[in-house]
Amino acid sequence: MRIVLMSDSHGNYAAINNIVKRNLNADIFVHLGDGEREFDEITLQYLHLKFYHVKGNCDLASLSQSVLILPLKNSHKLIATHGHEFNVRYSLDRLKKLAKKNNADIIAFGHTHVRYTKYENGLYVINPGSATSPRDGNSPSYAFIDITDAGIVTNIVSLV
Repeated sequence: MRIVLMSDSHGNYAAINNIVKRNLNADIFVHLGDGEREFDEITLQYLHLKFYHVKGNCDLASLSQSVLILPLKNSHKLIATHGHEFNVRYSLDRLKKLAKKNNADIIAFGHTHVRYTKYENGLYVINPGSATSPRDGNSPSYAFIDITDAGIVTNIVSLV
């Protein structure tokens, strides 16, 4: 199973379309906020694909949820959120507690525009960075998670 993660596209439809076109074989696409409008446009273009998104702090008037809890293959579970409501710029502790409370082993978040992936105490934690405006000196990016019978692999991919 492949899950493609993207975040913080801030109105850039072309960046999101590029990510989807590169990953048409993915099982699930998740936008982690601040790009709901262009992500909704993409979902209408690719009706045969499975899309989820959570609202970010810039997704004004959004009716979307701020946290998504998604059961996955082989009893894995994903917690997806933008992160602003959890103060992810300062600490991931609140997100980790939420994951433990919900028996989730994968956390995906955005908001910081900074790439991050780490395995710690049974949790895979990943931030795909920003699809348009990274703040870490790297190029725009997205991420994917592969779940197989052998385990989980996370990877961050540059768009350039």
